[in-house]
Amino acid sequence: MAYSLLALLDDVAAVMDDVGVMTKVALKKTSAVMSDDLAVNANQVDGVHSTRELPIVWSIFKGSLLNKVIAISSILLIDYIYSPVNTILLIAGGLFLSYEGMHKVVDYFFKVEKISKEASSEQERIKGAVRTDLVLSAEIIMLAKSYISGAYLEVVSTLCIVGLLASIIIYGLVAIIVKVDDFGSYLALRGHKRIGISLLNSMPVFMKLLSIVGTIAMFLVAGGIFTHSFHIQVIPLEFLQNFIFGVISGGISLYFVILINKLK
Repeated sequence: MAYSLLALLDDVAAVMDDVGVMTKVALKKTSAVMSDDLAVNANQVDGVHSTRELPIVWSIFKGSLLNKVIAISSILLIDYIYSPVNTILLIAGGLFLSYEGMHKVVDYFFKVEKISKEASSEQERIKGAVRTDLVLSAEIIMLAKSYISGAYLEVVSTLCIVGLLASIIIYGLVAIIVKVDDFGSYLALRGHKRIGISLLNSMPVFMKLLSIVGTIAMFLVAGGIFTHSFHIQVIPLEFLQNFIFGVISGGISLYFVILINKLK
């Protein structure tokens, strides 16, 4: 009896060890998508009154957790019914990310007219952010799923841990970022004027840099999906190859979207 219990505990420890290793790999492979998710959501809260920043982040975080449940359940169900569909969805998601990245680049250089964020109500911001998070959550889970293997329980456990950690990391960092300016104001009023003003002045630059990093991450993730799905290896430097493929696919996707809109 004691031997059986020890054997069971040993098996559980082995499973948890495997889950830990796979979680580490999955988080590393999905870090680019998470950086884009971070950039998108930090910009969603930009311009909101300081007293409403954290409540909005909390609401989006709760929506993100629900999105992870939906994404994990759907992907596992599709994988059980007909797994190749997940690969098709992953590639489609890569095209979406590369298109979004190229759209941002074109908007920046050609100054395409945008809807003012101030015109959006708080609920509209939250709903829009949660919708965007659903797409990115699906990308995170599908990408994580493509890099993990093992028994069903191990896969499910790893995906649940990755999903939970992704939401905590992303929205924890968003909460910190949106309160940096308040912290700067607090320091300035408490006599640490130089540090406080430096923090306040650095935030617009930081937000712009974060947006740039998020856009680059879109191309890297999209290119990584294509090269991984089709086993492409034409450039020794993986990150450069992923970026090039992401930019090319983004340009092609944007061209077809513009062409379809013109035909309409």
